[in-house]
Amino acid sequence: MNECPDCSNGMPPMISRRGFVQTVGAVTAVAALPRLGRSADDAKPNSESLVKKLYESLTPAQKEEICFDWNHTDDRGLLRTHVSNNWQITGDHKISSNFYTADQQGMIEALFWGLYAPDWHDRIKKQLKDDADGYGKEQSIAIFGEPGTGKFEFVMTGRHLTIRCDGDSTEHVAFGGPIFYGHAASSFNEEVGHPGNVFWYQAQKANGLYKMLDGKQRAEALVEVAPKESLVHFGGPDGKPQGIVISELSSDQKEYAQKVLDALVEPYRTSDREEVRKCLQAQGGLDRCRLAFYKSGDLGNDGEWDNWRLEGPSFVWHYRGTPHVHVWVNIADDPSVKISARG
Repeated sequence: MNECPDCSNGMPPMISRRGFVQTVGAVTAVAALPRLGRSADDAKPNSESLVKKLYESLTPAQKEEICFDWNHTDDRGLLRTHVSNNWQITGDHKISSNFYTADQQGMIEALFWGLYAPDWHDRIKKQLKDDADGYGKEQSIAIFGEPGTGKFEFVMTGRHLTIRCDGDSTEHVAFGGPIFYGHAASSFNEEVGHPGNVFWYQAQKANGLYKMLDGKQRAEALVEVAPKESLVHFGGPDGKPQGIVISELSSDQKEYAQKVLDALVEPYRTSDREEVRKCLQAQGGLDRCRLAFYKSGDLGNDGEWDNWRLEGPSFVWHYRGTPHVHVWVNIADDPSVKISARG
């Protein structure tokens, strides 16, 4: 495993992948996937309905530990808007622990997989196995608000993971708030890049656009030093976005920029992809975004930029590929939306 100092955060060492054993709860969850959370009309997983079922199944003692008021705050700030590269939102109760019943574990797993495009499930499983000994072992959850009565949000966290489900009840934001994903598949190899990294193709796609730029455009797009990765608030890391403006690209370059965006949102379910596009359109679309590539952290010094950032007035997709992939995402339809982030 290619360790990153930013990923440790005082967390215990990951268990060896060779010691991975499926838990009874995980088996129950897989068995539940065909029937739980599927609507009669489309037979697709409905994660929101599962959040409600899960909430209703919790005992008062369980709710005391993992359920919070909508505007609950702690030393991390407004907890439902917090994001980090390696954290536990309710760290004492991992999903696979006996804190949850087998049925509850099944609901949690089914709603989790419902947040991703089906053809990405195997890749997400690989990421979880490489980074956290598999699904359920090193992840925890929290629920904010009361599902079924108005605003609510389900949050799952762990190493290289922050994912949310809110049924569009969180106003102005995509994904219910900022998310994080990453992967430390293996050590970097200068000849083959990031072998086995399920997200590296996104950087390759972005670098394809860089190769299309002429000399003047490259000079505008290439920035010496990358900002701190967790600085994904709106307005740029120093109050001014960096890089080349998409609206200044040629028609074929713009068309390719759209393919870069498509590659970024591809892992997620259709409703979240559409929400991203709506938020982006509210602030002028992809044309108003800038794309920056960073010289710092160029692994192998090969000119294939590991660190880059796509940013608009209320859109940030920060990709850090050094020494392995960390990606911070913050998207809204209004740049005044605030988040809590810590790297």
